[in-house]
Amino acid sequence: MYIADEKRYEKMLYRRLGTSGLKLPVLSFGLWYNFGEENDYETCKSMILKCFDNGITHFDLANNYGPPAGHAEKVFGRILKEALMPYRDEIIISTKAGYYMWPGPYGDFGSRKYLMASINQSLERLGLDYVDIFYHHRYDPNTDLKETMTALRDIVLQGKALYVGLSNYKSEQLIAAHKLLDEMHVPYVITQPSYSMLNRWIETDNLLDTQYDLGGGTIAYSVLAQGKLTNKYINEIPEDSRAKNKAAIWFTEKDITDELREKLVKLDQISKRRGQNIAQMALAWALRNPKLTSVLISTSKLSQLDDNLKTLENLEFSEAELIEIDAILK
Repeated sequence: MYIADEKRYEKMLYRRLGTSGLKLPVLSFGLWYNFGEENDYETCKSMILKCFDNGITHFDLANNYGPPAGHAEKVFGRILKEALMPYRDEIIISTKAGYYMWPGPYGDFGSRKYLMASINQSLERLGLDYVDIFYHHRYDPNTDLKETMTALRDIVLQGKALYVGLSNYKSEQLIAAHKLLDEMHVPYVITQPSYSMLNRWIETDNLLDTQYDLGGGTIAYSVLAQGKLTNKYINEIPEDSRAKNKAAIWFTEKDITDELREKLVKLDQISKRRGQNIAQMALAWALRNPKLTSVLISTSKLSQLDDNLKTLENLEFSEAELIEIDAILK
C-alpha cells in the first residue's frame, strides 16, 4: 500500500496560478509521450509516485497522449486507482482536447460535439467524475470561438471540470477567448504554450504579460526542446535517445546540427559554473520570470526525474549570466 512522503510539500516551490485560488508546483509532470503501450507500467507508476513524494501535485494529460492516443489517461487512471486515489484532493489533474482523436469530421479541433465527447471519454479512461482543469488544446480557425468557449462553460457547469484552460493560443486569441469566457463567468485560469531557450515566440508575442493582465497563469511545455537542451547531444547521439527513435517523427537525428552542438557546448560551460547540467539550467531559465507559473517535465526514467528535481537547488540567475546566455542563443 502506497503511503506518501510526509515531507513532500517541504521539497517543492509553488506559485499562484494568476488570481485564482490555485497554486501549482514550479515543476509539473506531463504524460505526453512516455506513457504509451511500449512503456513499462511499473516504471511509469514509480515516476508518478516519486513526483508526488517530491511535492509535484499537478499532472498534465490530453486525450491524444500515449501512444496510442488515450493510453496515457488509461495508465494514469490505473495509477490513481492503485495508489493515489486517497490523495485525490491534493492533486491537480488536467487534460485536453483539440487534436486528432478519431476518424471522421467530428474527431478533431474545437466543435461542441468533439469537446463534449472528448471530456466524457477522458473521464472514462481516467476513472474520474471530474478533472481539475480541462483545456482546449489548440485554436480552431474554422469553428466560431463562441461555440468552443460555450462548450467549455457547459463542461464546467456539468461538473466535469473545475477550471478551464487554453493551450497553443496566441495573445490575440487569448484575449478574444477570455472576453467570451469572462462574460459567461467561466473560471479560466491557465494557458499552455511551448517555450524554451530555443523557442522564444511567447516573448515576441508578449504572451506572459497578456495572460497576467487577464488574471491567469502560464505553464510551459517542451522547455527542454524535446530533449535537445540536455548534455546527451554534445558529442554522439545516444542509441537510446529520442533522436534515434524512428517513431519520433517530430525530432530526428537531422535536428542535431553543428550549430546546435556549438550552443550546447557554450551553455554547458555556464551550467557547470552554476553547479547544474544543461537541462537543469534550461528549466531554471524558463522559470526566471515569476509570471511563468510552472514548467512541464516529462521523463522516461527515474534517473531523469531525479535529475530534473535537482533544478530546484538553483533557480537564481545573475544579470551577467542572462546576458551571456542571450548572446549564445542569438
